[in-house]
Amino acid sequence: MTDAPQKLPPVHEAWLPREHALYRPRHGRRQLTALLCAVVFFSAPALMWVFGGRPGEIENRALAGFPSISDGWGFFTGFPQWATDQLVFRAGAIDAADGISHGLFGEPAPMGQHGDGGPIPGVPDGPQAGDGDGGDSGNGDRSEDDQGGSAGYVEVIEGKDGWLYYGDDVKAKCFPQRPVEETLQRLDRIRHAVEASGRRFVLTIAPDKTTMVPQHLPDSYAGKDCAPEATKKFWRLAEQQRSFQDLRPSLRDAADQLGEPPYYANDTHWTDDGAVMLTRDVAEAIQPGVTDSWRSDGVGWSTTQGDLASMLGRTEPKASIRYELKPDGRTDRTHDPLTRFDGPERYDADAGVDIEGVIGAPTALIGDSFTFASSRYLPAAFNDLTLLSYPQLGKHKKDTLDVFVRSEVVVVQTVERSVAEGDLPLIDEGFVKELEQAMQRNPIR
Repeated sequence: MTDAPQKLPPVHEAWLPREHALYRPRHGRRQLTALLCAVVFFSAPALMWVFGGRPGEIENRALAGFPSISDGWGFFTGFPQWATDQLVFRAGAIDAADGISHGLFGEPAPMGQHGDGGPIPGVPDGPQAGDGDGGDSGNGDRSEDDQGGSAGYVEVIEGKDGWLYYGDDVKAKCFPQRPVEETLQRLDRIRHAVEASGRRFVLTIAPDKTTMVPQHLPDSYAGKDCAPEATKKFWRLAEQQRSFQDLRPSLRDAADQLGEPPYYANDTHWTDDGAVMLTRDVAEAIQPGVTDSWRSDGVGWSTTQGDLASMLGRTEPKASIRYELKPDGRTDRTHDPLTRFDGPERYDADAGVDIEGVIGAPTALIGDSFTFASSRYLPAAFNDLTLLSYPQLGKHKKDTLDVFVRSEVVVVQTVERSVAEGDLPLIDEGFVKELEQAMQRNPIR
């Protein structure tokens, strides 16, 4: 005769006598403590909101929104980020951690050094060539280990006198995805396609801060042996490009006049002085002499958070003089700067109107975060200007081609590190071919 199968008792295992074989403890006080901590963590943001506490953005992104029930399991996975972002004392805690790390150990707190965020709004984190049609990887399929490894490279390089540098300024030159010659050749194909259709073309490259302000770099850092030589080669090749507007001379002149570089110490971008300079240089490249009547007077200060400092977990402001830009010498034509840079942004209130000091031809300017940082001033120089973000090209390829077709002038602004690395959606083979075809089908002469 076989024994009858054992049945579970009609009570929870935790309520059985300890001597019972099926007894399972509920962890008692430890479990209760953990549950109380979880309740406090998730309810604290709501309670702080009730009593007037408001969190601030301390990273280069918007605060996480409250997750939606419609997100399914995403409701639970998104909840911790929302709760973390809503802690009003988070900025102080991060500053304290960074101060302790510097004070006791002489190094920054290990936050942000290997995260998935970045200080460059709109600049791709990795190769985006391919978008599903004709993309190619160049040399991008080689791992960093194949090229000698990247040990010691960091996202933010801490320099002298409080200056910070974006680590990709160095790493992009030491570990390129494709030779810089190939990247420049593909940019030149874009130039040829635009100019062959009867349109004007301008290529301009925002220099890295490591190029324009190297004097504050630390005495030793990963990439010091390879990046300076790669920089020299880069600019030697860039100078040979046709229809190229070199911004370095104007940036040096601005530094001499200001007595300091037109770059932020704790941010990877230029100040408003650099933004005005970009606007002038692009306008002059399109229509020499057009800026003779321009005036740019300082009208106050603008203050936001430095992106490189945020990557280190710090809350450090960056401040710059804000200007009025008066192309005719009298009328301020500046705009509110963009708060997002995704799809095409068109400024055409004066289309067809002849204004002194302003370019009348419909113009497309496709750029990155340096265009974003200059968006207060660029529209002032044009009657009809459309700004486009090439890091978002995969989502707006058709719109981009349409804007190029209806424009008489095409300006490409990119940044030194992206060209040096070969990490540019613009040079995706599929996009270049589509652009060549669109320009050929729609000449303007």
